[in-house]
Amino acid sequence: MTTQHDTAPSGAASPPGTPHQPPALSGLAGKSTGFAATDVLINQFDGGPDTVERALNTGDELQPHTELGLKDDEYDRIRQILGRRPTASELAMYSIMWSEHCSYKSSKVHLRQFGEKAPKNTRMLAGIGENAGVVQISDELAVTFKVESHNHPSFVEPYQGAATGIGGIVRDILAMGARPIAVMDPLRFGAADHPDTARVLPGVVAGIGGYGNCLGLPNIGGEIVFDPCYQGNPLINALSIGVLPVARLQKKEAAGVGNIVVLLGARTGRDGIGGVSVLASATFDEGAEQRRPSVQVGDPFMEKLLIESCLELYDAGLVVGIQDLGGAGLTCALTETAAAAGTGMRVYLERVPLREASMSPTEILASESQERMLLIVAPHKLDEVLKVAEKWGVWATDIGEVTPSETDGQPGRLVISWNDHVVVDVPPGSLADDGPVYARPIREPADLILLQADRAETLPRPSTPDELRATVLRMIASPNLCDKSWVTEQYDRYVLGNTVLAQPEDAGVLRIDERTGLGVALAVDGNGRYARLDPYEGARLALAEAYRNVAVTGAEPVAVTDCLNFGSPEDPAVMWQFAEAVRGLADGCQQLGIPVTGGNVSFYNQTGAAAIHPTPVVGVLGIFDDVARRVPMGFPPPPTTEGDLLFLLGDTACELSGSEWAWVTHGHLGGRPPKVDLAHEQALGRLMARASEREHVVAAHDLSDGGLAQVLVESCLRHNVGARIMLPEHVAANTPFVWLFSESAGRALVAVRRGRDKAFLALAAEHNISCVQIGVTAQDPVLDIHNEFTIGLDELREAFTATMRNLFGGPAEGIIRPVVAVAEVAESAQLAVAQPVQPVAEPLRPAAQPVPAAEPLRPAAQPVPAAEPVRSEGDTATESDPAGGKSVTLEISESGAKPHETASGPADEVAGLPTRSEAEPPAAEPGGPIDPGTATEPAKSDDDEPEPKG
Repeated sequence: MTTQHDTAPSGAASPPGTPHQPPALSGLAGKSTGFAATDVLINQFDGGPDTVERALNTGDELQPHTELGLKDDEYDRIRQILGRRPTASELAMYSIMWSEHCSYKSSKVHLRQFGEKAPKNTRMLAGIGENAGVVQISDELAVTFKVESHNHPSFVEPYQGAATGIGGIVRDILAMGARPIAVMDPLRFGAADHPDTARVLPGVVAGIGGYGNCLGLPNIGGEIVFDPCYQGNPLINALSIGVLPVARLQKKEAAGVGNIVVLLGARTGRDGIGGVSVLASATFDEGAEQRRPSVQVGDPFMEKLLIESCLELYDAGLVVGIQDLGGAGLTCALTETAAAAGTGMRVYLERVPLREASMSPTEILASESQERMLLIVAPHKLDEVLKVAEKWGVWATDIGEVTPSETDGQPGRLVISWNDHVVVDVPPGSLADDGPVYARPIREPADLILLQADRAETLPRPSTPDELRATVLRMIASPNLCDKSWVTEQYDRYVLGNTVLAQPEDAGVLRIDERTGLGVALAVDGNGRYARLDPYEGARLALAEAYRNVAVTGAEPVAVTDCLNFGSPEDPAVMWQFAEAVRGLADGCQQLGIPVTGGNVSFYNQTGAAAIHPTPVVGVLGIFDDVARRVPMGFPPPPTTEGDLLFLLGDTACELSGSEWAWVTHGHLGGRPPKVDLAHEQALGRLMARASEREHVVAAHDLSDGGLAQVLVESCLRHNVGARIMLPEHVAANTPFVWLFSESAGRALVAVRRGRDKAFLALAAEHNISCVQIGVTAQDPVLDIHNEFTIGLDELREAFTATMRNLFGGPAEGIIRPVVAVAEVAESAQLAVAQPVQPVAEPLRPAAQPVPAAEPLRPAAQPVPAAEPVRSEGDTATESDPAGGKSVTLEISESGAKPHETASGPADEVAGLPTRSEAEPPAAEPGGPIDPGTATEPAKSDDDEPEPKG
């Protein structure tokens, strides 16, 4: 939507303050934002805003810098940079850009290792410092991927916090010039049976599914982990990947003096003010609920239009530079684009389209309203840009221009006015690049020596066949190891038609080029318990597992992204954990020969003095020359009664410290984590790639949490194929229990067709990988451990699939079925179901006429422009609330899609489904599903995947 310069009414109608009165003593103007210091800063001074001229004449005026998170010495430095006190707007901008979330002031000194130790890599086109890393995968194509956190907002407001986490990471991908093609979500919550987990988890899952499904992006993988250390501090990490022609790579620099600064996307409101400084850069306390207004509000339908308009602008060559508006909003986008080019900017805030006319300049600059991008456009191309925006029905406004550098060669200045009042005049680099950098004290945690001495290998273990059988059933029903279909079935995994493998596979696999079969694999992993015991080795283990998850599918791992989740950097013990984890990850990437392309640091994940376990989450990207040769995790139905041969790759040791068994059985955390050999991981990866190319292997699954027992259960249940296992002869250390539950790294279980076993064994010997046959697949639906126990697959499935529905509601089928079927909404919106919706010729709203705040964002009777179908046949706008058995209708308003609850019965009854007994497992659930043999998946016919939904 093209907007005129006068569409944003100016000024906050509040009483003027006394000229020299400290702002903290003045009355608040307008509605409280939840960001206390910004509430103070929106006051009027002498009938107008706090201007640069006024700041020059009132240098002794007290300012609430500490309430904004700035320390005394940081405030003094700001005054030194400016040669005066900052205005209220400038003070808010510095507090935002110098916050931990934006400036990385506590982590920079350690993160440098990723550059210093980066292996030589010709594939990387963009890396650390950009919106996302970009990796070239062919002569013409590249992919961009990144993982970030949205932890604190998701605790305060689970639905919107998680939803806008997806929206933000998708815009990072878009800003690089790519079309987003998938998302992933590594999630961590407190104890599974804690009442607050029942509040947070369903909202987070609904937010991720609601936003991602509406965007039409498949969710292809992730993690769900429960641990009491995350109580009050859930970790909601989000990853997105996109694809772009190499020639379409975008830059963020505001280059070209005289070029126009264009704000594209949704209008600006008061949501999200203080998000990066109050929520992301501080610990939680009892006042967390008061911060709810600091959480952004998302609108996935506007984001979809924004994606399509940006891609059209890229293809037409209309953009000089682009930056998304996420954390820190306009403040970040303006300063980073100008600083990157060394230019200045002249910006007029009264031109910014507003959702609330009374917003002050400080609020406009600090707002984190979603679905917005900042464009740098040549003046002669502005009209074309506005026409594209009008075509897609998004707001586009000329808010300023790029100005030259200073005459003395210094970078230009960022000058911002509001209704002819200059409220900001700063060097942009001082905000974006020159923030404080701290080498904070580090100290090994005082309890670490005792913790490492308390080894799990000394704990009592099951020894009899009956005890082992009971342990298997108990382990697979534990919250961290059980089937997660209750969650994953709320996500669309196959929309767009290029998903080859998705949850619960080891890695998500996407086809990129339909002509050649070129594709990518992605996996994310982390283990907070391992990192608590040894952060250096814990980070290397997370890297090794993500690397191995990609490798067992047959892909070649090539690049890394990370999200480093830690407690307060002001705690020396936390900083020691962080420094060790970064060192371990940097050393590991150097040894594996794959670079870190970018990522995110999330500090202050603690409540009071209780920090979370150090949790480095690592994402690894792999490349397939042809996705048709990918290897799934599930045992396929055996072609003969003899079955396929099962081989265990890698060495098994008695390594139980930090394991799931120690935690589930004894509530124990102690000892040292398993040893990791990255040279062995590389060799295993090369073996799997060659075996995939030669079609020796029909299934492969890496061993990690839960050990061999967990892998056998998951691989059998995937297609209801049994297995008969004879564990290797054991010595005193390696008992049947150790073979089944040890979590030694560098291992995988593979299924090999008869007749190919000799070739595979020779290949394993060539790569120096130990390989021992441990059994065969079976047509009988049982898991039989020779001389130990036998469990029927039906009994395994019931134990495996019951936990999540018992904790959070009915079976996943009853929850997702109404979400996937949107017939009524598609009909009322006049959508051509299952057919692409072409852009409308006319704008959805008149160009010169702002939409009243009370009206819906888009009338339901108008078609939604999109490049692909947003919904597929059978979708519905009503979903059941897993926590309370309520009917939830998505109500689309200007602030985005919000769930509206109505009293109702259980989920199955709401959906009009027959009530199913708790004891009866769903007919088909991924992870424990019986996948029908006739099922197909988009890349080619393959009965290892359920029917595509999109």
